[in-house]
Amino acid sequence: MRSISTATALAVLFGSAALSVVATGTASAATANVTSAGGLVADGALKRVFVGDSSAGTVAATDYSGNVLASVGGISGVSDLAVSDDGATVYAAAQGSHEIVAIDAATLDVKARYPVATGVGPRHVAFTAGRLWFTYGDQWDSNVGSVDPAVDPASGTDPVTLGQKPDGVSINDPGLLDADPSTPGVLALGETGLSSDSMAVLDVSTGTPQKVSFYQGDYTLNSGIGDIDVVPGTAQVLVNGYLRDAYADGGFTAAGSYPAAQQADIAQDGTLAQANGSTIATYQPNATKPIRSYDIGVYGTADLTWAPDNSRVFALVGKSGGGYTLKSLTDPEKNLPTLTVNAPSSATRAKKLTVTGKLSATIALPAGAKLQVTRTDLESPKGKALPAVTVKANGTYSFTDTPPAGGTVTYKVSYAGDAGHAAVSASDKVAVSRAGTALSLNNNGKLYGYGADVKFTAHLGKTYKNRTVAIYSDPFGGDKPKKLVKTGKVNSSGNITVTVDMTRDTAVSAVFAGDARYASKTVKVTAYARVKVSTAITKHYKKAKIGSTSYYWFHKNSAPIVTTTMTYYQNRQERLDLQVYYNGTWYDSDSEYFGLGTSGKVSVNLGAPGQSGIKARVRAAYINGSSGDNVNSTTYSDWKYLYFSN
Repeated sequence: MRSISTATALAVLFGSAALSVVATGTASAATANVTSAGGLVADGALKRVFVGDSSAGTVAATDYSGNVLASVGGISGVSDLAVSDDGATVYAAAQGSHEIVAIDAATLDVKARYPVATGVGPRHVAFTAGRLWFTYGDQWDSNVGSVDPAVDPASGTDPVTLGQKPDGVSINDPGLLDADPSTPGVLALGETGLSSDSMAVLDVSTGTPQKVSFYQGDYTLNSGIGDIDVVPGTAQVLVNGYLRDAYADGGFTAAGSYPAAQQADIAQDGTLAQANGSTIATYQPNATKPIRSYDIGVYGTADLTWAPDNSRVFALVGKSGGGYTLKSLTDPEKNLPTLTVNAPSSATRAKKLTVTGKLSATIALPAGAKLQVTRTDLESPKGKALPAVTVKANGTYSFTDTPPAGGTVTYKVSYAGDAGHAAVSASDKVAVSRAGTALSLNNNGKLYGYGADVKFTAHLGKTYKNRTVAIYSDPFGGDKPKKLVKTGKVNSSGNITVTVDMTRDTAVSAVFAGDARYASKTVKVTAYARVKVSTAITKHYKKAKIGSTSYYWFHKNSAPIVTTTMTYYQNRQERLDLQVYYNGTWYDSDSEYFGLGTSGKVSVNLGAPGQSGIKARVRAAYINGSSGDNVNSTTYSDWKYLYFSN
């Protein structure tokens, strides 16, 4: 769509009173939205819907799905729309500029602008008998006018005729108008608001309106008028979406009602679409039970209209943030049945089960209705059609089936619909039993040195078709996620093997996803890994044996430095153990934790004893759960032996 900013600026600069911008082409994904409802009408010839926005001064054209195709601006204060009988022209009541705007329905080009009055109006429009009829005036002096599109203004004859309200008709405020193509020449006129419920039916077939019936409102028929419709095929009008008033002998009488509503529109075959709060419902003529109901939300409906082919009802539905959006309601003349499916919650594979249910509708279904049944399971993931089922006279049905596959089995039952009923489907699930199989995994509880390459072998027992096993490793610690090591079919012995690098304690799991006859199964083992740890001694003056044990020799006033190298992990600490030899036994002297640097190293000064003849030994340790984490198993380095001489 082109930007209109430049076109708007030029229109202002040159004082243009008319601005028309049209974007055509394929339907966009945008849905019609308006700030203030300014009319709604459907064009059967082009299969388009036209939506007016009073605040924006625009008329948008959409397809029957509600997608915007094009829009035209410069329709100031548009309040109502009507379409010609041939569907070629859309007429807009432009209150802001006091004119009727004729718009080409195919291109949205403005074909003509007809000035009609000053003051209030034109307010409401309707097309019948080859003319566009409109109401105008003020609160106490409302009138009727018409536009004859067959008259060429260049001929010197004005196509607009004002002051056509016939004698004997008194309608205050620019009144509501309605006409119906199936009843040409009949125009319904109603006084808006709660101040009166006056109404009239006019015969406009000759171009000069004649009073057929008039009711001077005294609230004996209607409590105010907010909506009025011509009822096709009968001498009646429908008021406020539910009150049927017959007209004859110059007056009106009550003729029945539908369930209460606020507004309505009537299809050419007499089917009613009415809006009542959060619901739009359709009714067969004079019926009290709806054909179909649509939940449109709590923000109400500003306007609604039928597609001329009765395939849809279009409604301007309120939005939570204000304004309205166009909704396309499909199959309004088709009753929506209720379908239930009741399958057992569980069943045994290869054993017969029974599924029951009921098909019901507020409008009678045809006798012997057929239901299609589809079973979906592990053997038939795309569904397998089962024999059709006939609905009994009371609406119930049942069928039996022997599920060949275990697991979750879904039975979907569908009714294809008929001339008076929409399609409907429902489903239920059954947990069908499957046999168990053996699945094992070795090396549970075993302890390995840091970095050991360990082979884990899963063994799968008897299955139906699936021989695939997946093996996952999940190292301890939140920084390393569980990962798939290998997935594949087991060998002829039922085995599959993977190699895991054991740098941490690790949970290893084997997963069999199951098949149509054997249930899924998962087994898990935990194998453990030590850390890599070593110590280095410095500041000694020699290294020599005492007996068969090698010692680091220090002068009594020299302090040994012990440097530990350990596998790094965030916030990890080593524990340094010190023991002293006395009278043939090693005694604990001290154990203390020291944090590792990011290189995995830490150096500790043991201090000088100041006494000769002392034997000591030292080692580093990682203690699971006490060294700052639990991702490895407890590990000790070798003892290093120290001797202090003079």
